[in-house]
Parts: sequence; structure tokens; C-alpha cells
Amino acid sequence: RSKRMSWTTFLKSHMGAIAAADFFTVEVLGVFGLVRYWVFVVMDIKTRHVHIAGITNQPRDDWMKQIARNLTDSAEGFLRSIRYLIIDRDPLYSAAFRGMLKNSGVNVVRLPSRSPNLNAFAERFVRSIKSECLSKMIPLGEGHLRDVIREYVEHYHFERNHQGLDNRLLFEVPRCANSNAAVRKRHRLGGVLNYYYRDAA
Repeated sequence: RSKRMSWTTFLKSHMGAIAAADFFTVEVLGVFGLVRYWVFVVMDIKTRHVHIAGITNQPRDDWMKQIARNLTDSAEGFLRSIRYLIIDRDPLYSAAFRGMLKNSGVNVVRLPSRSPNLNAFAERFVRSIKSECLSKMIPLGEGHLRDVIREYVEHYHFERNHQGLDNRLLFEVPRCANSNAAVRKRHRLGGVLNYYYRDAA
């Protein structure tokens, strides 16, 4: 009888071939009041690179199937080099969606119900974007929501240090040779997101 692999061992042994997905909702102020939007996030667990796979106020099955096509596109799909995708039991992950991923070579790993921390990487991103950005503003329409999320993802990738990666940036920029140069402050979204850097030597 073979020994069952632990979840931690599975993640470590397949690092670089696993992505995790999660949904979160945002209330957007429209012409006729608040409208709820769903945002679908996919993360490469090894690199923590985040991809916003879709944003909609009508998360129907046809939309999910188009997302599956986009994610597995042989030229530009975010999952084109991924073997496993971790998802929870949200009914938005329909049988058709899961089947399209499987047919493209992506094994869908559905987490058990009431299983905290098994999708911790994607859930941590959701918590970060909500606490650091979305909780501090009310998006004014879908276009504004998309702009806000795009700005945050740029900040997340290039300007925000990550404790889980030894406080490094996801995408390192060339370090300034002059450590005595003046420290400058860069901001996004009117100061909701801030980043400090030194002037070039």
C-alpha cells in the first residue's frame, strides 16, 4: 500500500508546475447604484506572478469557458506551462470549465470543502488587494475598476516587497549603485499605493 503524499510535499515536489485560482467580488458604483463584479485571479505559486483572468458582473458558464480558452492558449495562455491548477468548490468552476482545462493538459485539483489554508497563496493575494487597495476606494464603473486592479497588479509585481520571498520584489529592478542617493516616493491611485526608491547614481 503506497503512502499518501502530504499537501506540503505535493506543493514542493511540483513547484513550478502549479497555479492556484480564486475569485473575489467588488462592489462598483454605477449609474443605477452598486453593482457586484467578480474578479478571477490565477497565480503561479513558485513565482507568485499574478494574472487577472477575467472581470465581469455576469459570471456565466460561457464566460468561464472563454476564460479556460484564454488561460490554455498555446501561445500566450497563462497556464500553458502549468500541469496543475488548484481551485476550491465554488460552483463557478463548472464541469465544462474543468473539462476544457483537462483537455488542454491541465489537471484540476479541487480542494475539499471547509479546507482552510490549502489555497493560501491565492487567498493571500485576494486579502492583500482588498486591504491595501480596494477597501480604500469605491470604483466608479467597470472601467475604473479595471484601471484600479491593473495598477495594483503592477504595484504587486514591481514595487511591493514580499515577506514570503525574503522581502524581495517579484520582479527585481537594477539596484542603485549610490546608496547615499536621495530617497524618493512614487505613488499610484492618488497615494493609495506608495513605493520608495533611491535616485539613480
